[in-house]
Amino acid sequence: MQMDEEGKQPKAGKLIEEDLTYRIRAGIFTVANELGPGFLERVYENALAIELSAAGLAVRTQCPIHVQYKGQIVGEYIADLVVEGRVLLELKAIRCLTSEHEAQIMNYLRATRLKVGLLVNFGKPSLQIKRFVL
Repeated sequence: MQMDEEGKQPKAGKLIEEDLTYRIRAGIFTVANELGPGFLERVYENALAIELSAAGLAVRTQCPIHVQYKGQIVGEYIADLVVEGRVLLELKAIRCLTSEHEAQIMNYLRATRLKVGLLVNFGKPSLQIKRFVL
């Protein structure tokens, strides 16, 4: 049974990590409005890390993800950001997101056992944010 941060059962209709993802999304919109489209992915990653840290959130960048099979590491990926150790962010600065990008974030969630991920594309004039739940 899913519990919220206070150990209580969440209210009907409440999303997993709703409050945290709301704060993260606010930071994403701030960065997008300040920088606009056109920069490399790393620029948005660095700016978002600054913005979320300033909002009091614990942010890790370039987080290694180990894929294990029968206790052995069989692969490694790098997640762009992990916020509060609970939400994974995969950033893009491209023309359009594809099913491969969606599969990428789902694989990252499975490998980390995190429940929530946000796939963010800063590469278009209109910001794209997709929420994924494992």
